[in-house]
Amino acid sequence: MTHPKGINGRGGPVVVIGAGIGGLAAALRLASAGLPVTVVERHATPGGKMRQVDGVDAGPTVLTMRPVFDALFAAAGTTVDAHLNLVPQPILARHFWTDGATLDLHADPERSAAAVRDFAGPRGEAQFRAFSARARALFEGFEPGFMQAPEPSLTALARHVAARPRLALQMAPWASLAGLLGCSFSDRRLAQLFGRYATYVGGLPGATPALLSLIWHAEASGVWAIEGGMSRLARVVAGLVEQRGGQLVLGTGAERILTDSDGVTGVRVSDGRVLPAAQVVFNGDPRALALGLLGPGLARAAPGPARAARSLSARVWSFRARWQGPDIVHHNVFFRDDPAPEFRALGRGRIAPDPTLYLCAEDRTGAPQADGAERFEIIVNAAPLTRAPPQQETFEACQARTFGMLDRFGARMAPMPGPRALTTPEDFEALFPGSAGSLYGQSPHGTLAAFARPVARTRVPGLVLAGGGVHPGPGVPMAALSGAHAAAAILQDRASRSPSRRTATRGGTSTASATTGPAHSRSSPS
Repeated sequence: MTHPKGINGRGGPVVVIGAGIGGLAAALRLASAGLPVTVVERHATPGGKMRQVDGVDAGPTVLTMRPVFDALFAAAGTTVDAHLNLVPQPILARHFWTDGATLDLHADPERSAAAVRDFAGPRGEAQFRAFSARARALFEGFEPGFMQAPEPSLTALARHVAARPRLALQMAPWASLAGLLGCSFSDRRLAQLFGRYATYVGGLPGATPALLSLIWHAEASGVWAIEGGMSRLARVVAGLVEQRGGQLVLGTGAERILTDSDGVTGVRVSDGRVLPAAQVVFNGDPRALALGLLGPGLARAAPGPARAARSLSARVWSFRARWQGPDIVHHNVFFRDDPAPEFRALGRGRIAPDPTLYLCAEDRTGAPQADGAERFEIIVNAAPLTRAPPQQETFEACQARTFGMLDRFGARMAPMPGPRALTTPEDFEALFPGSAGSLYGQSPHGTLAAFARPVARTRVPGLVLAGGGVHPGPGVPMAALSGAHAAAAILQDRASRSPSRRTATRGGTSTASATTGPAHSRSSPS
């Protein structure tokens, strides 16, 4: 095959498939570095899982780990504050139990400690302080060497931990998150509260590694709402891509990644055009590549996800209504009495009655709506569609299960949302092909699950990965970091003196490209 000028060397255009935050972050860094970048997105708006339904957010609800976004905007020569109004949340979350107990966790750690003392006594406060210190040590110990590392290795991790013996004890490699929490808190409600953090990465507390208790420190370090909703972040980054010379092609999906013996050559899109490409960033679920949805010759780019267990899905409600019930804030969790039956059901692919509910009251941060109605997002955890056969639930049953649970807390919504407000696991699979409805990629279960995720570089020369299904994992900040890793891989290859494109294996060894066949395309709340 004859390559267009520059395709077979270091130059030539870059095509980014998918305008989720991972793809947009990669595109912005590349466009800011002067590379010709085109982003193709099958949906009509950018954002991926940062989506809206009738103007109401239906995906991630707040921003954490702000330094990740400060670095992204700095790479484009600007600042977050120049484009977005971030509203810090003094109350990180309000938690409700059916016995009438409530607990607020605050941005001010001393206020959180005092709230826990009032809730669970001096012993509970001491345990909370100890748990928070552990979470901070784990976050600070693993953020630079794991999250920021483009290709983390077990060898490097072992060296890192060996140099910090106390860290080995704090990470409790022998324990699950539920096991760690059971030993950390004598009040079962505190263990239940922090066990919910496993679901933030699509896991079950009894199978998610104790190491992921570090998620608490990421949230305790600051939570911001974005004026205009989280989807505004995607729109702003997309606009910056265009300002830096990149192109966005919305409403046009990628049908096939084209390759020859030297690697990728272009992307065929849904309107029949072929976009030449020296490199392609795939911002979708790697499982789509493994299943051959972008061409049969690309399975080796991400062979693991075809076999790997999937993380949780969800049933997500996004709607406007008037609230009557307990006082709520932006982030709220309504707990069922005993978490075990719900997590057992999810692990078996079943539907649990009386589910714990996450409720985001999007207008509790800004100005109220004129008619008294507010924007709400409610997330109910669900099993992915890989549990065969998936248990079906009618709209009416899901509505009764969700709002019946709120009724136990004395909460009413008017009017009740209709079918358009509900996104199901089946809907997520349709929105993000190849995901099996999973919102967080591969399952986080198991001690080494984090090392089983694909990294940016693949075995297909010129093809790199970004998104929540790629290292360092799910969530808006993690996906943005994956975009940084993808951009760095491309820029490193461009800087190489090699006249032909080469790629690196997971261990970082450069290898010659192998022949690939011609080669079709990938959610949420995290």
